[in-house]
Amino acid sequence: MIAKAYLTVVALLYLGLSLWCSFSPTVTSQKVGFELNGGSGQSEFLTVYGGLEFSLTLILLLGVFKPDALQFSLISCVLIHASLVLFRSIGFFCFTGIEPMTYKLAIGEWVIFLIGLVVLYSNKANQ
Repeated sequence: MIAKAYLTVVALLYLGLSLWCSFSPTVTSQKVGFELNGGSGQSEFLTVYGGLEFSLTLILLLGVFKPDALQFSLISCVLIHASLVLFRSIGFFCFTGIEPMTYKLAIGEWVIFLIGLVVLYSNKANQ
């Protein structure tokens, strides 16, 4: 029950981010310091931010609606966020001029990662 609630909340966050990036790319890209140069930049942002975040939504919801995929979705969520935390942390050490929105995203990634670890191991223990 907790695992499904966790995956649902994270999936809804990614759905919201996907929609925000897809329908308001200028605002969202500016918040994190991106410049959308021409059709290629706009297409790339739509594909990677809108499309990839939507695919994360689907991976997470798979575990909510298909019980035998629950563990897969939890592991995927933890691995994705572990990677985001790692690369975001490297970025903080390598680059200056980080926008406030980027720090907010980093906090969210850490929270999702840490809660995900707890939920993953709790769910595994309950199996």
